[in-house]
Amino acid sequence: MITLDPEQTVGDLVRQNPSRARVFELLKIDYCCGGKVSLCRACEKRGIDVCEVLQAITVSDEKSCSSALVDADSMGLAELTDHIEATHHAYLREELPRLDAMTDKVARVHGDKDRRLLTMRKAFLALKAELEPHMMKEERILFPIIRQLESSAVRQEFHCGSVANPIRQMEHEHDLAGNALAVLNESTDGYIPPDWACNTYRALLDSLARLEADMHQHIHKENNVLFPKAIQLEHNRI
Repeated sequence: MITLDPEQTVGDLVRQNPSRARVFELLKIDYCCGGKVSLCRACEKRGIDVCEVLQAITVSDEKSCSSALVDADSMGLAELTDHIEATHHAYLREELPRLDAMTDKVARVHGDKDRRLLTMRKAFLALKAELEPHMMKEERILFPIIRQLESSAVRQEFHCGSVANPIRQMEHEHDLAGNALAVLNESTDGYIPPDWACNTYRALLDSLARLEADMHQHIHKENNVLFPKAIQLEHNRI
């Protein structure tokens, strides 16, 4: 385990592990323009106990290294829909507004230097516009249908006809989200920062990489586990 030094600059701490930016953002510690200040001094200026911040950074580091993979195939359908909402939907509702602000800032500040950042910003907006109503449709329409399907031993009649109909639409929207993620990846060289990137830029790329990884797990659990099982269950009820 890395020993954290409170005399290390805030900027270097984020450079070592960009996910630490979340801790500093929460505490309103400037790790970009004020990144040359030591953590100890930054905490003094904010009136924060440096030991508590070091503990928060340690917890953040542990979370960033841990694998959050679960055995989706072993879950019941209702359990899996609950898991997706509590894990992936909750993550997106917290992360999308944060990334909206960060992509806007990085594109405005550095877009003249690298025009691909404007493409990155446009792709993120497209992704956000796709995901927000997508989650709402799953939570209000598709997931309740799947839960109802699993809870009843008899054939159900749904306003959409077969459960396969909304599933088909959700899979199409997954494809659109995947296209936007591909543009994000390509326009940022696979989320690898250039040498001149500031800490905000580096933290953004780290967050986008995590977003892509989470979306891959999210879509996998739906396309490859939840949706086929729901369609098969409905077929077995006939």
